[in-house]
Amino acid sequence: MNILVTGGAGFVGSALITRILDAESVFNYNIRSLDKKSKHVGGVEAFVGTIDSHSQYHDALHSVDVVIHIAAIAHAKSDNFNLYNETNVLGTINLARQAAAAGAKRFIFISSIGVNGGFSLSSPFRYDDTPSPWDDYSQSKYEAEQGLWALQAETGLEIVIIRPPLVYGPGAPGNFGKLIAAVNNESWLPLGAINNQRSFVSLDNLLDLIITCINHPKAANQTFLVGDGEDVSTTELLRKMASAFGKKSKLIPVPMGLIQLIASLLGKRAVAQRLCSSLVVDISHTKETLSWKPPVTLEQQLAKIAASLTTYTG
Repeated sequence: MNILVTGGAGFVGSALITRILDAESVFNYNIRSLDKKSKHVGGVEAFVGTIDSHSQYHDALHSVDVVIHIAAIAHAKSDNFNLYNETNVLGTINLARQAAAAGAKRFIFISSIGVNGGFSLSSPFRYDDTPSPWDDYSQSKYEAEQGLWALQAETGLEIVIIRPPLVYGPGAPGNFGKLIAAVNNESWLPLGAINNQRSFVSLDNLLDLIITCINHPKAANQTFLVGDGEDVSTTELLRKMASAFGKKSKLIPVPMGLIQLIASLLGKRAVAQRLCSSLVVDISHTKETLSWKPPVTLEQQLAKIAASLTTYTG
């Protein structure tokens, strides 16, 4: 089976390619990578290109059976939705349409739990919730999903939507990477009284689900939420992280309301919302449909991060 992974040089994409290559005798997949950066990995045919509304992907898509589309703009330097629209919406649909024309059977799209909403208030997010995207990024992911469903109806291309919450693992980028560096450096953090509940997904669990969806017959034309199956507060997460790293937990119990007020004054309201609000996902549909369960616990993934810290740069 020939598989094209977009974003193959990124955090998730490169780990996915490595996972498949490490178990080549089990999966028997031929992997191609498409990324704006050139990254040569043994056993992988790498293509350099961008995801947009006009690029052609004939060579990368030739004889491909499954496309795993991870590449996206997650943090544009402007609030201009057009920046997200060009890559995350129009680029996704352009790629999927060409994949269908090239004879691909399945298109796995890594979306975002943000399509469900920015935070869950009274109950966990479900796969069949009415979408409520909360920012430009999640809006672009939602519109891409809608375009893919329209293309599915038109061409018969099998669509698989996966909506992960925050993904963490060795080398995690963004805010989680900053938390890893802060805990590893035993920095004082004003996050000792965050009484929320958050669902996360370890990189290993996300990769396992993606691989499961490559050829599982019941994955076709489904939307899946994914998570570790265990929810923790921000404070509890940081304590577990410190324990895994063999570091002292240096958390100051600042009230959440004060954190949110100060963050708003500093123009960091969105960061405080992610740290203080609750976001819980219900993965029962995923588990029941695919007979799947997360193979890695939070503690196991934190231990793996700890083992990587000698080379971790944050």
